[in-house]
Amino acid sequence: MSAATTRSRTPDRLCAEAVDLARAAAEEAAAPGVVGEHEGLVSEGDRVVTHFFACKELGYRGWRWAVTVARASRAKVVTVDEAVLLPGPDALLAPEWVPWSERLRPGDMGPGDLLPTDAEDLRLEPGYSGEDEPAPNAAVSGEMADLAEAEDADVTAGSPAGLPVAPSRGSIAAVAEELGMRRARVLSRYGLHSAADRWEEAFGSKTPMAQAAPAACVSCGFLVAIGGSLGQAFGVCANEFSPADGRVVSLAYGCGGHSEAAVMPKPPQPAPPVIDETRVDPFPLRPAADSGSVTVTEDESSADLGHS
Repeated sequence: MSAATTRSRTPDRLCAEAVDLARAAAEEAAAPGVVGEHEGLVSEGDRVVTHFFACKELGYRGWRWAVTVARASRAKVVTVDEAVLLPGPDALLAPEWVPWSERLRPGDMGPGDLLPTDAEDLRLEPGYSGEDEPAPNAAVSGEMADLAEAEDADVTAGSPAGLPVAPSRGSIAAVAEELGMRRARVLSRYGLHSAADRWEEAFGSKTPMAQAAPAACVSCGFLVAIGGSLGQAFGVCANEFSPADGRVVSLAYGCGGHSEAAVMPKPPQPAPPVIDETRVDPFPLRPAADSGSVTVTEDESSADLGHS
């Protein structure tokens, strides 16, 4: 450990003894009677010491008045650098501020609430591009046709007429399996209507959430389409902040989490600070006694209770 480090951790004697000077500075910055007993000091560097005084201000439990004093090299006069009110180890502090987008949890949305979506939301992407060419993964695209021919060439060694056993691809059973119909029983028309009635009652157009929604699910980017005849009237919600997340919803249903209901505005960029080091602007730590809407009272019993 160097000598300079040792000196910086050892409080300067003259600065450490300037308790009265530090108290006077704290009482000048604070209101009368709120500066308590001396709670210790700490060395900030060579000939720089910070004195701590208890704060008796109501609502500032655990806070301390910190007064920093210093002296020049080879000088015997101690001066005050600053006097501020700082929280102590057990101070009562406000909780850390969290943006609303991080505080929001699934289920917090109610009827009439709007949830803005960021223009660059990673959960959404452009739908119809406006081009006439099919998408690369479309069934009618050229790439998919070439891939289908290559798969057929890998499965069959030749034409079906020259094979000893007819391939199952293209048979009625294979087509039924691809369509999801190769089961002992499937939903009847009554079963379909019964399911549709339940889903419509739970997440339909007549629910309070849908009545207060800015738009319907049919135009929402978080809607996942389902196949079959039920896909003409229902889909699956994929918005984690929606009350219908993971549920089958009616295309006429809606909530405040609609992807196009409101776009989240970009936060304004503050101007760079301009620091004028040629002058000092005094700022009072406490408002004037006659600046509020409540008249000043001299009753000590009522003054201790404070007012809002």
